[in-house]
Amino acid sequence: MAILKFRVYLEEDDAVYRDVVIRHTQSFKELHETILKGYEFDSKHQATFYRSNDHWQRGREISLERYDKDYVAEPLLMADTTIGSEIRDTNQKFIYIYDFAKNWTFLVELINVSKEESAKASYPSVSRKEGIGPQQYGTKSLLGDRFADIEEKYDLSEAADGFGEEGEEAGLEDVGGDED
Repeated sequence: MAILKFRVYLEEDDAVYRDVVIRHTQSFKELHETILKGYEFDSKHQATFYRSNDHWQRGREISLERYDKDYVAEPLLMADTTIGSEIRDTNQKFIYIYDFAKNWTFLVELINVSKEESAKASYPSVSRKEGIGPQQYGTKSLLGDRFADIEEKYDLSEAADGFGEEGEEAGLEDVGGDED
């Protein structure tokens, strides 16, 4: 049984990617779910794959479901389509689009084919994460929600340049240690 390794790049930043390993007999729906898990996205939105060529041009569509839009050709459905059935060459590419309103676009490239399964791995799975992925619903700092608490507690907006008003330290406790 062939094990396929795909590198899933964020379209805007190829330094951010996830490597996904999957059996050639597994479906595009399983690939879709694994990509979302790798980037920590929920699965509440529409999604589609396009078979692609070396120039990242969109070919045959493999969709999560049939959407209310005009199709050039009837799309294949992710749940019914195995990965192996859509591999045309050794460096096969796909374009994956998630959440049509936000238009998250990922470039999916086949980077390795192996005949041997790893006894330790479960398939499909994310085998490597590189870079900090985007936040699905907006920008967060590395501190996440805690940053707002810190900003509020220390009122960082007032002292934007790092300096406060003279005399502010009058209300602070002595932080120098014990005085005996």
